[in-house]
Amino acid sequence: MQIQDLPYPDPGVPDARSGPRFLWWLFRNQLGGQLKALAWGLVHFVSVASLPFCVGLAIQAVVDRSGGRLALAGGLLAVACAGNALGDTFLHRAAVTNWIGAAARVQQLLARKAALLGSALTRRVAAGEVVAVSTGDVEKIGWFVEAVSRFTAAAVTIVLVCVGLVLYQPALGVIVAVGLPVLALAVLPLLPRATRRADFQREKAGRATELASDTVAGLRVLRGIGGEELFLDRYRRASQEVRHAAVRSARMWALIAAIQVLLPGLLLIAVVWYGVHLARDGRITVGELVTAYSSIMLLTYPLRHFEEIAMAYSFSRPSARRAAGVLSLERAVDDRGTNGSRAADLPSGDLYDPATGLLAPAGSFTAVVCGDPDAAGRLAERLGGHPSEAGTSVLLGGVPLDELPLDTARTAVLVQDKDPVLLSGTLRELLDVPNSGAVGTAEALAAAQCADVLAALAQGSLDAADPMDALITERGRSLSGGQRQRLALARSLVTDPEVLVLDEPTSAVDSHTEARIAEGLRELRAGRTTVVFTSSPLLLDRAERVVLVHEGEVTAVGVHRELLHKEPLYRAVVTRETDEETALRDAARADAALRDAARADAALRDAARAGGDAGPGPRPEIGLESRPETGLKSRPDTGRDTELDSRLGAEARQDAEARRGRASRPGDDAPQAGAARLDALEEIEESA
Repeated sequence: MQIQDLPYPDPGVPDARSGPRFLWWLFRNQLGGQLKALAWGLVHFVSVASLPFCVGLAIQAVVDRSGGRLALAGGLLAVACAGNALGDTFLHRAAVTNWIGAAARVQQLLARKAALLGSALTRRVAAGEVVAVSTGDVEKIGWFVEAVSRFTAAAVTIVLVCVGLVLYQPALGVIVAVGLPVLALAVLPLLPRATRRADFQREKAGRATELASDTVAGLRVLRGIGGEELFLDRYRRASQEVRHAAVRSARMWALIAAIQVLLPGLLLIAVVWYGVHLARDGRITVGELVTAYSSIMLLTYPLRHFEEIAMAYSFSRPSARRAAGVLSLERAVDDRGTNGSRAADLPSGDLYDPATGLLAPAGSFTAVVCGDPDAAGRLAERLGGHPSEAGTSVLLGGVPLDELPLDTARTAVLVQDKDPVLLSGTLRELLDVPNSGAVGTAEALAAAQCADVLAALAQGSLDAADPMDALITERGRSLSGGQRQRLALARSLVTDPEVLVLDEPTSAVDSHTEARIAEGLRELRAGRTTVVFTSSPLLLDRAERVVLVHEGEVTAVGVHRELLHKEPLYRAVVTRETDEETALRDAARADAALRDAARADAALRDAARAGGDAGPGPRPEIGLESRPETGLKSRPDTGRDTELDSRLGAEARQDAEARRGRASRPGDDAPQAGAARLDALEEIEESA
């Protein structure tokens, strides 16, 4: 794989069980590039290591006054220098290719995982963590992958040099063969502490990145409440913590580097001291001593790669663990595990959720009212075929969405969440999305009431004569919340999916604009299935079907005006009544009912009196006594009438006291008090 061949046609399926397994998977997928880098690394390091032998051979030829051996030494030296230059050039080329290839593979995997999970990714992993993995962590992972081949070449070269010295000059070669492994392994006890400090530094850096990302995302709100300095101080403290952690980590790596310099120097002193004694005794020649000395001097170069690989692994291991954590996330599918097993035919028909009982008939405008905004968001995800937790699949025309390929499911059902993202670029690029072609850009913008947004973009972009060519900043930060919502709605309408699911699409829009959007949405989506999660009466009144979902189940279905009068829970969610307001409203209704009963009693009394003055005849036993101020005579059985009236008055007082208690205690059960009052009245009437 060459750099010009990137991106990969298929980055593969990663082994995300752990960080080391993920690194090993990356290495195996670059085996060809690793072997190429290893080959050029051996050419480079062996050429460097052969220079001392050539120099020693030349010096000994001069001492022996041998012109032939001197010429041979010169030729070998020229070959070693050419091999050094050639190997170094192509080693660097192969190593950089491996680095970029590994980083590109990880980035492709992360992008594919983000596309697979959709909005569920940022709910399961912090946005700052995702940014850190896709930027800094990718570079550290690529660093380790490309360093492996160079480290392997350096290790092989050191082994070859030790064997060559033992064969060339056993007395000095044994010292070098024993000393070099000690040098290579001397830093191992320090690596765990260095790794922990590197992990701590990375953790602090990730926290600072996440804090900076959140601050930038909420900068408009922070300015509105005057909180810039507060969050700036928080970022300063987080930045200082990163700096202190980096200094502590650098101290440990500086100590490791110092050991890598000190120990080879001590070994060099020991070899020179012992070699001089051997030369005095005539046991070795001057050329052999120079060869041993030069070999140790040049071996400090490949020894540095031991320090590099240790540092690269220490930094890349936590990065690989975080990348594997993101790549191990999966979509929640049903227990059958049949995700994507059905043919990629676009289904159509009713949208039905077996878990809640929600039904959105084909071609209808259905509004869903849910008192819990988080539950509404999860239900919207379920309807789109990518739920946040495992469960029974949503059916579209009787076809489980989990059994469809992901791209087919998302083509059939488009979900716009309550916080849609606007990418930077021109408005024309923003609306250039896959679509059916049945809905034009102008129609979608008109239905979403974006006329003032176009005017604002044209006014803010002096270089763009057409508002469609106006630039939109990152995430649409230059626009208001309502303007961003309307542009996102227009983008969703342009796609013209079979089923469009909107989660609170007008929460940041004023009521007049919202009413026009509701009408435009209904007209433009006529004949298409549209599901809107909202509690706005303006949208609910335009819906053909309104569904109330409470505690994960459908509890009422109808139209807005009907549910508003018949369903107290629906009315409480839509009108946003509190418990106290509900209790006061119930008390007022009870008072009105009591007044109606009193007026009915008065009417009966008047009818009784009128019947008594009309002459002889049967009189209805209404249980009323005559009032002194009326001048009418009461019935002979005055004791019974007085008792009934007294009981009615006592009951009325008790009912009034109960109503006052309910008003002061909104949690009391008003229906039970009303039922008790009805039972008491029936008992009085029976006794009368």
